[in-house]
Amino acid sequence: MIRKFALLATTAALMVACGGAQEENMEAKAKAAADSAAKAMEKVAADMKAATTAAADSAANAAGAMGDSAMKAVGGAVDATKDAVKEAVGH
Repeated sequence: MIRKFALLATTAALMVACGGAQEENMEAKAKAAADSAAKAMEKVAADMKAATTAAADSAANAAGAMGDSAMKAVGGAVDATKDAVKEAVGH
């Protein structure tokens, strides 16, 4: 009976010891996976921010160019109007 108890206790101790190592190993793998996912999310967020900034800069540049073109057109129209008035008035 003592041998059976000793064998059972040894088997139980071995199972607990092996199970603990597996649990720690699984926890380490889960932590590594979570860290990897967090880094990937940070990279995606940084890439999205860079793309958004580039798009905003491009839109601002395009709007500035259109504004410059509009101002040139208005300036040209003002000059043409002044010239037409001078010709009509004779001065």
